[in-house]
Amino acid sequence: QVQLVESGGGLVQAGGSLRLSCAASGRTFGGYVIGWFRQAPGKEREFVAGIRWTGSTTNYTDSVKGRFTISINNAKNTVYLQMNDLKPEDTAVYYCAAVRGIRVFDTDNAYDYWGQGTRVTVSS
Repeated sequence: QVQLVESGGGLVQAGGSLRLSCAASGRTFGGYVIGWFRQAPGKEREFVAGIRWTGSTTNYTDSVKGRFTISINNAKNTVYLQMNDLKPEDTAVYYCAAVRGIRVFDTDNAYDYWGQGTRVTVSS
């Protein structure tokens, strides 16, 4: 069982940056794929980025490519989502999720473990 805790959300102006963290407890990320998802008010949850635990494979949704970077620090059991050049449309609750395996899925029903979410608000 993997427990996930997100942190780092907040309020930022458009063009600003935030770094989200997803810390694992209960076990390490070894053998897992970790994804970041987001859900804006009135919208369905969508995939943002994912990474294999080795850091060798990443995947991003098109709308964040070039602005967001996902990374992993296995020594700290933490996955990060560096978000630069934030836009109002990035406003959402951001969740991290994990599933055992090697494929970086971009659908939420592929993931078994979820954190409680952290809110990101980008003002214009």
